[in-house]
Amino acid sequence: MKYAILSDIHSNLEAFQAVLKDLSQERVDQVIFLGDIVGYCADPNQCIEILKGLTTITVAGNHDWAAAGLTETSNFTPVAKTAIEWTARMITKEHREFLKKLPLIQNHHNLTLVHATPYQPYEWGYIFFLQEASLNFKYYDHQICFIGHSHKPVAFVEDEEGRTSIIPGTTFALRDSHRYIINAGSVGQPRDGNPRASYGIYNPDDACFTLKRISYDIERTQKKIIEAGLPHFLASRLASGR
Repeated sequence: MKYAILSDIHSNLEAFQAVLKDLSQERVDQVIFLGDIVGYCADPNQCIEILKGLTTITVAGNHDWAAAGLTETSNFTPVAKTAIEWTARMITKEHREFLKKLPLIQNHHNLTLVHATPYQPYEWGYIFFLQEASLNFKYYDHQICFIGHSHKPVAFVEDEEGRTSIIPGTTFALRDSHRYIINAGSVGQPRDGNPRASYGIYNPDDACFTLKRISYDIERTQKKIIEAGLPHFLASRLASGR
C-alpha cells in the first residue's frame, strides 16, 4: 500500500492539478486528505468536486467548517475571513453539505488523521514546536498522526524513552519502536518560503516517508484570485511561499 498525503488545497486548482499529475507517476494506492479544501483561492467548487472523486479518507479543516457555517471566523485574519465569506457564497448547496459531513478526525489502519491537533481538534491549534508535539503525542494511540493546518512541512518523532525531536530532511525511514507526527505542508498555499506545492508519500511496506515539492502555474492562480475580487495579498503571497 502506498499513500499520498495531501492537505490545505485552499481552492488552488492549479496547484491541485499539478500534484495530481505528479501522483499519476507515483502510482499511489490511496489518497489521504487532511482538511482545508477551500479558502483563500478562487476555485472552491472545482477543488471539492475533484476531491470527492479522489478519496473518501478526508477530514475537515477550519476553513471547510467555516464555509459550511460550523465554526466561527472570529480568530481568522481579516483576509482569511473575507475569503471564507466569499467562499460560503460561491459554493453549491451540494458542496456545502459535503463540507458539513466531514469528520474532525479519522483513524485508518495504524494512522490518526486530523487537520489541526489530536488534542482538542475542534480548537484548531497548531503544532509548530517540540513542546506542542510532545503534548499531542499523548492524545492518539497509533504510530503515526498526519496533520495539516500550519502549511509548513515538519516531522516530529517520539522515541522509546518519550523524547521528542524533529526529523531533518525530506525523506526518512520510520522505526517500529518510534511514534510520529508528520505535516506534509500545503498543496495550495505553502508558508515555508518555498512557493511550490507540497505533499507527502507514505509507504508503510518500506516504512518510508518522502516530502515532495511540485511547481505549478502560480500566475494563473493569482490572476483568478484578483479577478474574483479577493484580497490582492492572497495572490501576492503565493509567489513567496509565505
